[in-house]
Amino acid sequence: MPRIQPLDPDANDFVRDLIAKTTENMGFPANSFLTMAHWPDLAQAFLQLARTVNFGDTELPVGIKRLVSYVASASSGCQYCAAHTGFQATRSGGIAAEKIEAAFEYETSPLFTDAERAALRVAQSAASVPNMVTDEDFEELKKHFTDRQIVELVGQVAVFGFLNRWNDTMATALEAAPTQYGDDHLAQGGWSAGKHAAG
Repeated sequence: MPRIQPLDPDANDFVRDLIAKTTENMGFPANSFLTMAHWPDLAQAFLQLARTVNFGDTELPVGIKRLVSYVASASSGCQYCAAHTGFQATRSGGIAAEKIEAAFEYETSPLFTDAERAALRVAQSAASVPNMVTDEDFEELKKHFTDRQIVELVGQVAVFGFLNRWNDTMATALEAAPTQYGDDHLAQGGWSAGKHAAG
């Protein structure tokens, strides 16, 4: 059960506009934004950051950005964000579900390129507390990505670092589509909706 009830999507003009924008990007109204909407300035500021990082001008294939988001979120332990990022990796990133299912076998699985391995290693290490990213990790990243691309990758981890803490703390209720994705593709790896199960 959410610790703060999300606002109704039709609560007012600001919320309707916010939800129209997030639905355009995500495919459904996100409860995380409906909870943030209790403080409109925060919701508006975070929406701009999230849209820039996730859907803005990019020099990276969208799929690798979505993979990074999934590994960072799952590594942090946020079940809400793991379901969302896994779902979005397949929905808008073109990543096959079996690749998401094997995401934590990235070091050895033939499904992953050396570039993806370097990016996912940083995503997993950056989501750890304390942060475990090393200079060697960055040396490997620089073999595959430009500085701008690395900034984009770390931006993905940072945005989901905020969302992971937000949704885990708020016990944000999962929406139907990411819940179904989690049940179908993540549960065999230990995922469960837990406190994020819709009531």
